[in-house]
Amino acid sequence: MKYVHTNIITDNWKKLVEFYTKVFECTLVPPIRDLKGKWLEDGTAVVNAHLQGAHLRLPGYGDNGPTLEIFQYHKNEDNPLSTANRKGFGHIAFEVDDIALIVEKVCSNGGKALGEIVKKEVEGAGLLSFIYVRDPDGNIIELQNWK
Repeated sequence: MKYVHTNIITDNWKKLVEFYTKVFECTLVPPIRDLKGKWLEDGTAVVNAHLQGAHLRLPGYGDNGPTLEIFQYHKNEDNPLSTANRKGFGHIAFEVDDIALIVEKVCSNGGKALGEIVKKEVEGAGLLSFIYVRDPDGNIIELQNWK
């Protein structure tokens, strides 16, 4: 068994792909997806399912690593803005060298800071620095660094 991908549904897949490639150096994995048909309806339980989007290779794992799948359905359902303590999927995390620099990149590419950078000594593991930020759609991302 192996982990394969995480999916994000958006109203503008191209914009979100651009955000993750610019800020987190994810790379596009061809082909661009344009999927529809009974097989997709049956598998997703979405009537008239039609989606478009792309897979992005996550940094740090090479050509066979997991991907971030960013899809846009022909008709998306609205969802309330996520909070860090909401049940269900909470956030994705990236380990980065310079948290402040990446926060700046997040904000200059349509995202925003959610919390503030904090540091905490974790016994047996080291010094953790982290912050939660949001992508342009409001999805939560943890930026972390261990020393």
